[in-house]
Amino acid sequence: MKKHILSILLITLLCGGCKNKVLNISETIADDGFEPMLKAYYEEGLLLDPIKATTSGDKRYNDQFTNALSIAHIKKQKEYYTKYLEKVNSYDMAKLTEPQQMSQAILQWECERNLERLGFKNHAYFPIDQMWSPNLFFGQLASGASAQPFETVADYIKWMQRVDGYLNWLVNAASNMQEGIQEGYVLPKALIKKVIPQLAEMTNPVLEEHLFYSPIKNMPAAFSEKNKKQLTQQYSDMIINKVIPSYQIVHDFVAGEYLKAGRESSGIDAIPNGGEYYNHQIKLYTTTRMTAEEIHRLGLSEVARILSEMETVKNEIGFKGDLKAFFNDIRSNPKLMPFKSPEEVIANFNAIHSTMKPQLEKLFDMTPKTPFEVRQTEAFRENSASAEYNPGSLDGTRPGIFYTPIPDATKYNTYSDESLFLHEAIPGHHYQISLTQENEDLSDFRKTLWYSGYGEGWALYCESLGKELGLYTDPYQYFGMLGAEMHRAIRLVVDTGMHTKGWSREKAIQYSMDNEAEPKAGIISEIERYMANPGQALSYKIGQLKLQELRAKAKKEMGNSFDIRQFHNQILETGCVPLALLEDKIDRWIASSK
Repeated sequence: MKKHILSILLITLLCGGCKNKVLNISETIADDGFEPMLKAYYEEGLLLDPIKATTSGDKRYNDQFTNALSIAHIKKQKEYYTKYLEKVNSYDMAKLTEPQQMSQAILQWECERNLERLGFKNHAYFPIDQMWSPNLFFGQLASGASAQPFETVADYIKWMQRVDGYLNWLVNAASNMQEGIQEGYVLPKALIKKVIPQLAEMTNPVLEEHLFYSPIKNMPAAFSEKNKKQLTQQYSDMIINKVIPSYQIVHDFVAGEYLKAGRESSGIDAIPNGGEYYNHQIKLYTTTRMTAEEIHRLGLSEVARILSEMETVKNEIGFKGDLKAFFNDIRSNPKLMPFKSPEEVIANFNAIHSTMKPQLEKLFDMTPKTPFEVRQTEAFRENSASAEYNPGSLDGTRPGIFYTPIPDATKYNTYSDESLFLHEAIPGHHYQISLTQENEDLSDFRKTLWYSGYGEGWALYCESLGKELGLYTDPYQYFGMLGAEMHRAIRLVVDTGMHTKGWSREKAIQYSMDNEAEPKAGIISEIERYMANPGQALSYKIGQLKLQELRAKAKKEMGNSFDIRQFHNQILETGCVPLALLEDKIDRWIASSK
């Protein structure tokens, strides 16, 4: 199928689907000071990314979905980041307050990294993958149980308009993927095979079973019968005449021409400028200047250290075989798979929360006001998903949600549930993100920033707090914590191995199988995750090690005056920041205490 034919077919389906408001970057707050400049940066950013506004609880742009793949939009992004890099650099740091100096450094980092990103073609030619792409999050919104509100008739109408914009993005996504084949930018076959069933799920012809029909099944009872009837008809037409045909065309393209063109290589270095792109990704995700080789060696060292600790716990449990045999035993041990239903899995996580609640105040004197829930990952993406946290709204009215995939509850292994809860939920991502969003002293743009080295580093650091929080009394759960740490150490080895050393997907899978107790299906999903987003997996261990280093340094230099709660306050009060800036802050705190 030729590119122009694919585009014409999709555009024909959308007929009038490009109703999004035109972005007018010039209509923003005047640049008359540092704080107004930060405010203008944030507001213009929402115009460029209206989904970000929705996830933050800002309802102004709920009818919009920006086609971030269009040439016009990419140009706007470059102008936006160039303009604000020039603006933020124009301020004399010596005349700014300390918090403003931090904001200045962060905004410089933000603009520079995004301009680097836009200099590569990856964002254009890899718009869809099995885990990270906008179509998957859009499915969450379509379910009616995520950030998109469905409380009023106006909300329902806005969603239909947003769907039009989204399908317009889908036009560009499919066309770009087709063009990418010619330019040497195509996903590995293994990933394409995971995308196909995700797209197929959205072609389900049974209207009442379609994900996009979910809001109709859950319409507020207060709606009039007339409104219910009109919305039901409009949503039915939208799904039958736009959504299903659009997905069908993209599915057929991906399952046919794109799959046939899929590459056998696993690493990003196989595509044009792949090496340079991976260096950018390392900087982006770890917020350090470490090289791939340095990270690979660190990973090998950490794997060896954790293996030694695992041997100790294995012997404590009384297992007689070697570690590989113990890994296999954990993978298949029926005692570690006690559940029959997803509800039991969710209840177990809530029980973990109850156990640790009395101990939290010993480590934290700040707790979020934002509510928190545990939910099962939605069925349409469950087979390729990892456990994850979705933040609550900025105003705290929408809870933070810990999603966990449970494709088969009878095969769900509990051995690492305590460390998983500490990481994804409390005090991991929920504390870190919610306290940032609730911090009235932070500029708006800093409340929604995400630096993986900090955010994932914090969450992995939190896994080490289990014993202090009354957990890990079961040696299997403590082994689960070591397993989770090993999982992140392995990432340093296999991610750099695949993307810089020619490792195949199969070699990376085998290395993981040899050094951790995760089930093979989970390991495969993880390795394919690293293939889809090079460098992201490096951030966890790099960030954790830095936080542990800073805690040890503060405790040593401050002596008896060291207060773990104040240390955690110092880490959390800044919100997400590059690690170098965080280290400078902690050094100043230590110095001031003397």
